[in-house]
Amino acid sequence: MAIEAWFMDDSNEDPRLPHYSNPNEFVSMDLLAELGVLYWKLNPNDYENDEELKKIRETRGYNYMDLLDLCPEKVQNYEQKLKNFYTEHIHQDEEIRYCLEGSGYFDVRDKDDRWIRIWIKAGDLIILPAGIYHRFTLDTSNYVKLMRLFMGEPVWTPYNRPQEEHPARKEYIKSLTAKTAMPLAAH
Repeated sequence: MAIEAWFMDDSNEDPRLPHYSNPNEFVSMDLLAELGVLYWKLNPNDYENDEELKKIRETRGYNYMDLLDLCPEKVQNYEQKLKNFYTEHIHQDEEIRYCLEGSGYFDVRDKDDRWIRIWIKAGDLIILPAGIYHRFTLDTSNYVKLMRLFMGEPVWTPYNRPQEEHPARKEYIKSLTAKTAMPLAAH
């Protein structure tokens, strides 16, 4: 099954709620691909031996990996960290997350600056392009175990919005306007 994504409502209620628009307006994998968001469905129960994951890591140059258990019991300053993750930002590099257990939401901005909510669950590997405005929060399960992948040494520096002059943001906008269609699809 492909990942679920939809346009969000404008409510300020608990960010861990789904925030479906009314009426619901689901987002296709093609639209996510146009925004540069990549997706794979993998087997989270055997990630140490997953040949497809090894191939992705080799092809894309992800030579660093760590695991993050995000829940109130395992993270110091949990509420503050979750608040920081939910602050709209960009990174100068891709953000690669592989959900091994639990679930959560990545929100990304579309070309018209509307929020798209992407619900990741166990087995979902998602790549957000450098320069895309995004944020993350848990859903009401309050738990996710993520594999974080990087090229080289990990850099977790968020650049909070506005960042229109940041080189990664400029390059991202250029990539959106330079192509009429992106021939990438879900894997």
